[in-house]
Amino acid sequence: MHRLSCVRLIRSGVSKCVRPLSSSERVLTKYTNEYSIGRRSYRITPSLFDIKTIETPTFPDSVTEGDIQWLKEVGDTVEEDEVIGEIETDKTTLPVQSPAAGVLTALLVEDGDTISKGTPLANIDVGATGDAPATSTPAAAAPEAAPAPAAAAPAPAAPGQPLGPVSSTLGAPPPIPTAPLSVTPPPLPKAAAPPAVAVGEMKPPGLRSEHNVKMSRMRLRIAERLKEAQNTAAMLTTFNEIDMTNIMALRSKFKDDFLKKHGVKLGFMSAFLKASATGLKEMPEVNAFIDGKEIIYRDYVDISVAVATPKGLVVPVLRNVESMSFADIEIGLNDLGKKAREGNLAIEDMDGGTFTVSNGGVFGSMFGTPIINLPQSAILGMHAIQQRPVALNGNVVIRPMMYVALTYDHRLIDGREAVTFLKRVKSAVEDPGLLLLDI
Repeated sequence: MHRLSCVRLIRSGVSKCVRPLSSSERVLTKYTNEYSIGRRSYRITPSLFDIKTIETPTFPDSVTEGDIQWLKEVGDTVEEDEVIGEIETDKTTLPVQSPAAGVLTALLVEDGDTISKGTPLANIDVGATGDAPATSTPAAAAPEAAPAPAAAAPAPAAPGQPLGPVSSTLGAPPPIPTAPLSVTPPPLPKAAAPPAVAVGEMKPPGLRSEHNVKMSRMRLRIAERLKEAQNTAAMLTTFNEIDMTNIMALRSKFKDDFLKKHGVKLGFMSAFLKASATGLKEMPEVNAFIDGKEIIYRDYVDISVAVATPKGLVVPVLRNVESMSFADIEIGLNDLGKKAREGNLAIEDMDGGTFTVSNGGVFGSMFGTPIINLPQSAILGMHAIQQRPVALNGNVVIRPMMYVALTYDHRLIDGREAVTFLKRVKSAVEDPGLLLLDI
């Protein structure tokens, strides 16, 4: 038996119970919280329902609003802590979790709406199970009942059997029309409309179409930040190339032992981040930034690492790189990359940063000029490794080479500091022993 056996009526301050509800009334009552008797409507008291309102999750201090995207619909059964929606902000995506197991009874905001702190988002009936009645698009109406078959004609009489008495009161014959009958021809069938083509499907040859897609908050913020950097900093880029022979041999020799001991793969990013930290300590201007009419120097190195995600580019921060080993860097990068791919980066993971490293080489980029991530003053761009002929001791040899680029803010950093920093990175990567010996 359904757990709703009666309805408590609230009218003129008097509470009482009425007759038991039928199955259809229980369903109506369960999801509307209302019940009508005659011309009067009554509300159900909360004592019979455990309806909880889901509110906006806690926003970080630097975030004030976001756009909601629902992953569940009214009537869906959800589990405790299950993600029922996402709030996309200009920095990260915040999950909306169900506080308990139950059934969603109402979505209080539309998909795509902009919401702020403390906004009620949805209602959930705690402990309920099953599917709620659809509230958005009604299901297709059931096909109309077929018309009743015509009355069966009387069976013909057997041969030699009388047909029965004939009525003597026959009606008068119908009048014969004198005007010609007008016959309306049936309407001509309309031409079939061309089939609609869904987004992402193969289009018929010769069909040209366009469609508009709203920019996400993250994409809008990325666009604003990049344009702000172009309009603010006096950006200049210097280039160099790195012979990757030694670091590749080191990785090939120890990658299995490294994976076995530390649980992560040994990549090239740890060498570049460690080399960058060494260069930043030697060239503090590259690690500084401009604040109004002052220059802020840092005695620590927090490196932002650009990570491409399906929703856009994010730059989580690896902190205190100057005191990290290769293993510490690889473990930290692995954790941040996993968070970024799963959309679990917090604002704290991306705040700060004194320098940025971007590795476009993973996508095959051979050459490029990265854009500074304000308020930082420089960014290092890594590129693809390619076998190229180079001159070595008077001979032409084939070596795995990588182009690197350093974009810097010329308002703060002069060419001497920028070139010296990039050469320091080059020498440390080409001879990893300099990093191990700290020389």
